[in-house]
Amino acid sequence: MTVGRLTREDRERIAAWLAEGLGFAEIGRRLGRPTSTISREVARNSAKDGYLAEVAQRASGHRARRHKPVRPAEETSEQPPEAIRGFVDRFASLLTATGLPRMTARVFVCLLTADADGLTAADLVRRLQVSPASVSKSIGYLEAMDLVLRQQDRGGRRERYLIDDDVWLRAWRTDTGAHGEIATAARQGVEIVGADTTAGARLATMGRFFARLSEQMSGSTFAEPVADDVLTVFAALVHAGRPLTPETLARALGWPRDRVGGALDTIRNRPAVADPLAL
Repeated sequence: MTVGRLTREDRERIAAWLAEGLGFAEIGRRLGRPTSTISREVARNSAKDGYLAEVAQRASGHRARRHKPVRPAEETSEQPPEAIRGFVDRFASLLTATGLPRMTARVFVCLLTADADGLTAADLVRRLQVSPASVSKSIGYLEAMDLVLRQQDRGGRRERYLIDDDVWLRAWRTDTGAHGEIATAARQGVEIVGADTTAGARLATMGRFFARLSEQMSGSTFAEPVADDVLTVFAALVHAGRPLTPETLARALGWPRDRVGGALDTIRNRPAVADPLAL
């Protein structure tokens, strides 16, 4: 289907076909245009003597000039220097290689190189020469990753998007939480498919990996008494060489039942501390 404005030649064909008695649908089919485009063209640009190509062309041009939008001064946005535009494209290509969608990467780097006040959606559209829908979709993607902030401008009329100094800490925390959720889901998968199956072993390995990654990224450590209890319980289990109940462990270690239970809960919730062993 043809897109874009009707040309003088298109209008001459429409006039000729109308004179032949063709309907709007047939004219639209011949021009590769929707029927509504033809009917609207004839309705808007016809003169007293009917639809004339020359009259229609002048009427369309006059209307386009009359309704040409004037950009308000406050909405103008200077294009960044050529060097910065080149950097945006190069850096975006690198981020795309890490899995970030191409358009999202361009929007992110554009905001990364912007002033402290950030940019509006209209600014991004003009700088990147893309559609508003592409910008909106990319902003939503970046917000889901906590990589961009949204705030009202000083006049309170438009939203501006920016990257602040805490962006990397937020992104780090988001990744850490996601890794912990993946580890938990993998352990649940082991229980569903069975630990003695190929899929169960694969999920168990995955769970240990992401649990360890989450622990390392969060930088969290156990209080020393808790860490000692966990290691002591594991040592007792390894020494026994067979499954033991919590009550048996408590009697063997001379501990209260809740102390053993606390150590076991820690191991279950944070299996990375026991890797490569599994409870």
